[in-house]
Amino acid sequence: MKDIINYKGFIGSVHFSADDNVFFGKVEGINDLITFEGESVKELTDAFRYVIDEHLKDCEKEKLDAEKSYKGSFNVRLSPELHRRIAISARTRGESINKFVSEVLSKSVQ
Repeated sequence: MKDIINYKGFIGSVHFSADDNVFFGKVEGINDLITFEGESVKELTDAFRYVIDEHLKDCEKEKLDAEKSYKGSFNVRLSPELHRRIAISARTRGESINKFVSEVLSKSVQ
């Protein structure tokens, strides 16, 4: 996602509604649905920071995790050819597919 905003380790999606002439977004990576909006980039940024600060206060007060928890597994759809190439690469290195893919993804997000 290219159009994002960051604050205190949280990200929000950013969109523009030409019909309403307003920027709007949603906080990503949390268990709650929190949205924000503004008629200018400054208003949007201020609104995003405000909802993050309020979210953190609420989570602290209620003793809840501020971020979404992840279980550590997910499904990925691949072409059979890519799956074959990954399996061969992993086998060549003496690794499982899971270990191979985990290492590749880890390098990609650093």
